[in-house]
Amino acid sequence: MTGRTERHPAAPDDEGTAGRHAWIDASAGIAGDMLLGALHDAGARLDVIQAAVDAVVPGSVRIRADEVRRAGLRARKVSVETLVADPPHRTWREIRGLLGGMPRAGAVFARLAGAEAAVHGIAPDEVHFHEVGALDAIADVVGVCAALDDLGVATVSASEVAVGSGTTRAAHGVLPVPVPAVAELARGWRIRAGGPGERATPTGMALLRALAARCEDLPPMTVAATGMGAGTRDTPDRANVVRVLLGTLGGGTEAEAVLLEANVDDLDPRLWPGVLTGLLAAGADDAWLTPILMKKGRPAHTLSALCPPGAAAAVRDRIFRDTSTLGVRASDRRKTALARTFVEVAVDGHPVSIKIGHAGGRIVQAMPEFEEVAALARTLGVAERVALARAVEAATAAGLIVGAGLPAD
Repeated sequence: MTGRTERHPAAPDDEGTAGRHAWIDASAGIAGDMLLGALHDAGARLDVIQAAVDAVVPGSVRIRADEVRRAGLRARKVSVETLVADPPHRTWREIRGLLGGMPRAGAVFARLAGAEAAVHGIAPDEVHFHEVGALDAIADVVGVCAALDDLGVATVSASEVAVGSGTTRAAHGVLPVPVPAVAELARGWRIRAGGPGERATPTGMALLRALAARCEDLPPMTVAATGMGAGTRDTPDRANVVRVLLGTLGGGTEAEAVLLEANVDDLDPRLWPGVLTGLLAAGADDAWLTPILMKKGRPAHTLSALCPPGAAAAVRDRIFRDTSTLGVRASDRRKTALARTFVEVAVDGHPVSIKIGHAGGRIVQAMPEFEEVAALARTLGVAERVALARAVEAATAAGLIVGAGLPAD
C-alpha cells in the first residue's frame, strides 16, 4: 500500500513559487539578449526558450547561443536570427494579442510600451515596434520569461543599473544616453553612468523593472547556479556582461507582492467560482472571497487577489472584466514562502504527490496534493477522507514527516 516511488523537482504551483530566487547583476549594463544569455548560461534550456518564442511568432526567428570572451571572461552570447524576409511592424495592441496567456511577458511589454508612449506623447496601444526590432524584442522578452520558468525562479531582485553616458544613434537620430525610454523606465530605480556609450537598452530595462521586485545589492542567499550573458561589444576596461545568481534566500523565499481588492454586492453568486479560477489563470498566486456587510446593511463580498508585481496589471484587468466592480484598490505586501519539492508515494498501487515545504534541509510541511487524493478516492470508490488518510499514512511510512530530513534524490 505504501512506498516512495519517485522524487521530482518543484514547479510553479497554485501559490506561484518554486522557492528559487534570481539576483541580476546589471552593474555593467543590461539588454534583453544579455539577460537571456545569462539565464541560458545558468541552466535554462535553449529548446524550451525556442519553443516559447515559436508559440508567439512561429517560424520567425532562430535563437543561437555561443560561448564568447568579454574582457577575458567566458560568457554566453545569445543571438536572434530573423527567418522572415519582411517582418511586419507591430503595435503594442497586436503584440498583447500574440502573448495571450503569458502574464510575465505581457507585464514587460506593458512597461516598455508605457515608457515609449510617455516619451512620444501617444497612447500605449499606438506604440509601434518596428520590423526586426519587434521580433528581437519578442524573442528577448518571451525567451527570458520562459527561461525563468524553466529554472523554477519565483522571485527576482537586481542591482543598480549602469546606463551609460554620451550619445547614441537611433531611428529618431542622435539621442542622449540614457535614451529617453530608459530614463523613463528607470524612475524609482538606482542608476549610474558606468562608462561611455549606451549600456542599458529599453528592452533590458523593461525586463528588469517588470520582473525584479526590488533594487538591492546581492542578498544573503545559498547560491545554486550562476550565469553570465554577453553583450555585443568587448570593452577592455570592464566585461560587457550581465550576471545572474540563482539560489534560495534563508529558510524561505521573501518576495514582494501586490494585494488587489474590490467590494462587490451585485454579482450573481454562481459566477464566483469562475471569477476565482480566472484570476489564478491571469497570474494571481491566490484569490479568495470574504463575506462583508456594506453600507445600508447590504450583504456583499470582498474579492482579494494576491499576485506578483509583474502580474498586477493583468489580474486587475481580469477583475474588471469578470465582475461588476467600478474600482480596484491595491496595496504592497511582503510574503515568505518555503522552498518546495514533491515526492511521489504509492497508495494501493496508485501514485499520489506529497507537497513538501522545507528549510535548512528539514521538512517543515508535508501534505498530499488534494486533487490527486480526490482522484484516488474516485478510482478506489472510497470517501475522500479515507483516501486522504491513506495518503498521509503512505507519506509517514516513507519518512515524509515534519522535522525529518529532506529525502535524497
